[in-house]
Amino acid sequence: MTLPIRNVAIIAHVDHGKTTLVDALLKQSGIFREGEEVPDCVMDSNDLERERGITILSKNTAVRYQDTLINIVDPPGHADFGGEVERVLGMVDGCILIVDANEGPMPQTRFVLKKALEKGLRPIVVINKIDRPQAEPHQAVDKVLDLFLELGADDDQCEFPYLFASGMAGFAKLHLEDDSVDMKPLFESILDHVPPPVGDVDKPLQLQVTTLDYSEYLGRIVIGKIHNGTIQSGQQAALIKEDGSLVKAKITKLLGFDGLRRIEIEQASAGEIVAVAGFSDANIGETITCPNNPQALPLIKVDEPTLQMTFVVNDSPFAGQEGSFVTSRQLRDRLMRELETNVALRVEPTDSPDRFAVSGRGELHLGILIETMRREGYEFQVSQPQVIYREVNGQPCEPFELLILDVPEDGVGGCMERLGQRRGELQDMRVMGDGRATLEFVIPARGLIGFRGEFMRLTRGEGIMNHSFLDYRPLCGEIDTRRNGVLIAFEEGVATFYAMKNAEDRGIFFITPGTRVYKGMIVGEHNRPQDLELNVCKTKQLTNHRSATGDELVQLQTPQEMSLERALEYIGPDELVEITPESIRLRKVSKKLVKR
Repeated sequence: MTLPIRNVAIIAHVDHGKTTLVDALLKQSGIFREGEEVPDCVMDSNDLERERGITILSKNTAVRYQDTLINIVDPPGHADFGGEVERVLGMVDGCILIVDANEGPMPQTRFVLKKALEKGLRPIVVINKIDRPQAEPHQAVDKVLDLFLELGADDDQCEFPYLFASGMAGFAKLHLEDDSVDMKPLFESILDHVPPPVGDVDKPLQLQVTTLDYSEYLGRIVIGKIHNGTIQSGQQAALIKEDGSLVKAKITKLLGFDGLRRIEIEQASAGEIVAVAGFSDANIGETITCPNNPQALPLIKVDEPTLQMTFVVNDSPFAGQEGSFVTSRQLRDRLMRELETNVALRVEPTDSPDRFAVSGRGELHLGILIETMRREGYEFQVSQPQVIYREVNGQPCEPFELLILDVPEDGVGGCMERLGQRRGELQDMRVMGDGRATLEFVIPARGLIGFRGEFMRLTRGEGIMNHSFLDYRPLCGEIDTRRNGVLIAFEEGVATFYAMKNAEDRGIFFITPGTRVYKGMIVGEHNRPQDLELNVCKTKQLTNHRSATGDELVQLQTPQEMSLERALEYIGPDELVEITPESIRLRKVSKKLVKR
């Protein structure tokens, strides 16, 4: 006899404590052995997820509570990974919406909640981090209700159950005055308010592919929920492709979820979430079904990419010196392999075999791919991100974003002025009691390219910036994204303290003395609008005369560090970012020197 099942997704804005709350549920469900060391953010197994503190890939886990199997899915909270969120919500019958007791709903809260309401789910709201000093739990509940109404929730969805919790402290409670003990109230709410999955075990098999994975031993693995029927390991099945064609294959492995592990099982039935191996060309939204009576489920619609970059084989003078994978074939194979699991990504060939047009949901989405490839030993170059235009009703349109800024009050004027130049329209402004203000803008996506670094300067690093895709709207005209010119290395060599000190009044450097440079490499930002080439490898002429100031301690200004994200935002249309496992360099596309 199969256990009663509840399938639930946990959704939230970035950094509202989603993964920490899942940690508490896992630890208190008894899936770990007594004395077993359990890391924090146990669901964020990817190195980049741990470093950045965000969820990038959706994760599945299963816990047992009072003889009920609770399948928990932890999707990303960032809008750049919206492709993951949409598919995951098709697998579940309920969701837990986590909201920070201090911040209240934020842009990604709106994004993930809108997707959940469109699927007809009735969320359980958890007001998290109530043990923080500035927490305002009841005010957060009111803000969530306002958001539900704004997003067009029906009467049943607006009557949402809510709890107060602290994922870090490991407790949840129905009322603020209740004792802070454990997560039992949340487990009980899942059983009470998440309906069991609807499905008929006697009907023909229907399993919808919602997530893709890959194994060196099993090949492509598809993860999805069984909507109807029963599936068995070793049975013959059919895959209904997007175009309606039928592909028959054998189920070579059937896997279920137990805690964080995948376990091999012989059989599963309607309502269960399983992983299946055997279909090497399955894609998101397609249906695994009975070959004798194939019946397709409605296809899942995924948000189209809004940003495109060109990935180019590295042809700089330092090409091949730091990476293990440097050829166009290796770059192409790696990008094609990414398509196996990253469905929000598009890779298209160009008129050159050494260049690939790669499209994604945003700078973070593409930046994660670039950083992952860099750590794997790939060496390549990327161009400035460009938005993808689309024709709607015969009119050229571009993507617009909802942008929310949390800034110190003295930074409001600068942000409004700069966003006005970038075609941003102020929708709402709220001044908080703690000397901060919240600004809400609608802005074209291209207006945000390169803005994050500028925003951090305007707010002296104290601002918080969040944005999510809104819709496509008619083109809004030219955008002023001017920045100063760049300092370009004049020749190949090693940068010297002497040369850099002499050129210090020309701008800000991105490099330090001892850095290897080449002709055409960008080494800093000019303090004027024009580009300027200079020799940063010049050495001091040696003489017999002792300098009167020779013993003085002379220092250079601190250089501006160019991280991958900063470099992608900084470069212009005629520039590239050279990416290797050891270095991030900026360079001009043209190898010709800029005329002085």
